Amino acid sequence: MDRADLAARIDHTVLGPETTLADVERVLDEAAEYGMNACIPPCYVAEAAEYAPDVTLATVIGFPHGQHATGAKRDEAERAWDEGADELDMVVNVGRLKSGDDEAVGRDVTEVVAAVPVPVKVIIETALLTDEEKRRACEAARDADAAMVKTSTGFADGGATVPDVELMSEYLPVKASGGVGSYEEALAMFEAGAERIGASSGVAIVEGAPE
Repeated sequence: MDRADLAARIDHTVLGPETTLADVERVLDEAAEYGMNACIPPCYVAEAAEYAPDVTLATVIGFPHGQHATGAKRDEAERAWDEGADELDMVVNVGRLKSGDDEAVGRDVTEVVAAVPVPVKVIIETALLTDEEKRRACEAARDADAAMVKTSTGFADGGATVPDVELMSEYLPVKASGGVGSYEEALAMFEAGAERIGASSGVAIVEGAPE
């Protein structure tokens, strides 16, 4: 793929706990310059949508641990969409999943997906799951009509891996996120089946690609 195609598949990200509006505007400027999407904290969505209306804007729901009540996630999703978010990345309830409460996990995702008319990506936090749990999380996302599954928040001990992307891509398109910092790493994820990359190093990834 050429650089323009690559850039369109990158969600250039800033989600740290100290993220300021200035940080968000920098990421939006870079996304606009290189043709990337942007993924930012929900508190800045309205300002970001006004600042960079031509940038595809994603934000996060139930972030970073996924333990919000389902109603809170639904309300957060509705507000983010109303303020201008084009896509939502929601965190699955990992504790419910690990305890075997797949019904609650599925209901959680279903209510968020049903609440908004924009794509919802479901973050399953692969570093915390067994392969069997990853499959159940992906099944819940697929059955809820989510648009994608996403590997990681970046706040657990581990990020995207080739085996996880291969497994997840059996169910839905995959956003590989967490630890992808170079063109070579991004290419490995695409070759494993990823459709999208989430990274704070979006500029480095694009600039590292062959011209």
